[in-house]
Amino acid sequence: MERRTFLRGAVIGTSAAAFGGSLWQSAAVAAPAQPGAGPYGALGAADANGIQLPAGFSSRVIARSGQTVTGTSYAWHNAPDGGACFADGTGWIYVSNSEINPSGGASAVRFDSAGTITGAYRILSGTRQNCAGGKTPWNTWLSCEEVSLGYVYETNPWGGAATRRDAMGRFKHEAAAADPVRRVIYLTEDETDGCFYRFVPTTWGDLSSGTLQVLTAGTAASGTFSWQNVPDPDGSPTTTRTQVSGAKHFNGGEGCHYANDTVWFTTKGDNRVWQVDLAAGTYELAYDDSLVVGGGAPLTGVDNITGSSSGDLYVAEDGGNMEICLITPDDIVTPFLRINGQSGSEITGPAFSPDGTRLYFSSQRGTTGSSSGGITYEVKGPFRA
Repeated sequence: MERRTFLRGAVIGTSAAAFGGSLWQSAAVAAPAQPGAGPYGALGAADANGIQLPAGFSSRVIARSGQTVTGTSYAWHNAPDGGACFADGTGWIYVSNSEINPSGGASAVRFDSAGTITGAYRILSGTRQNCAGGKTPWNTWLSCEEVSLGYVYETNPWGGAATRRDAMGRFKHEAAAADPVRRVIYLTEDETDGCFYRFVPTTWGDLSSGTLQVLTAGTAASGTFSWQNVPDPDGSPTTTRTQVSGAKHFNGGEGCHYANDTVWFTTKGDNRVWQVDLAAGTYELAYDDSLVVGGGAPLTGVDNITGSSSGDLYVAEDGGNMEICLITPDDIVTPFLRINGQSGSEITGPAFSPDGTRLYFSSQRGTTGSSSGGITYEVKGPFRA
């Protein structure tokens, strides 16, 4: 995947970042990313589901909170949040968390090769406020509790018992992203003074034991970093964040995505996308809405993040204009879709089907603004590869 210079901006003087190859890389000239026409053209009028899409794309409702999923006897959970897709023979499965406290948990919808729903069921119960999470290379779903002293649960998208992974630490977990090269799992923390972590399993593919580490760096918006062990991963969140000297703090860690030696994560408190170049050992600001020249940044309320096979990033908004924004290799940040009439909600759980032709996501509170009003969608169309 060849990528050209991308998001750059002067931060505290000279900090900048660019996205090239499948990495954010340095470039000679710092120029903030600009709004512009995306690869799919302008958004059209809202469809019957209230979603504005580029020409050639269409949407359908997959599930509604509290209602039976079409073709099944299963009632979809409230407040759908983080999600991922898993190949299932010639079909696939979409899993989705439930950000409810105390019930929480996660559910799954199964599709055949034509995209017809063939089943829906629970994969996690009895947990609290499951927000985001992450997919593992061995095809399990890590469901994270966004509460003080929260846990990570490893679940089976095909059903069966879930396992609590205590060694991954107890804090206000948000998202997880697996790095099969370094054999670690990256973790975000949804606190105003949260940290960025990685979990190093004793044995790759087995999360029952290992070492929790925290990213340490200076206070600047870019620089080099290192990893330090967390002495007491089962301790209180406050202790976890303060017991390691030099631990770097981030304002409200949210989505997390790994691809080709780079991990990106978002921070909602300051509307930023961060890039960690794992090969170079550097971190930088990849996007900051305040750095768009002339204001009017199209992407605000940054939250969940995923990537397509083309290397494009898709960032969901919590608030903003209720958009999923596309970040391209051509220095363009542009809305890919917009949901109308749901300003009291947020977009969650973006994930692509294994063949890359369908994008799944939810409006957590739908048109009602209530956790019982969640709607899960599918968008189908000519996504570039």
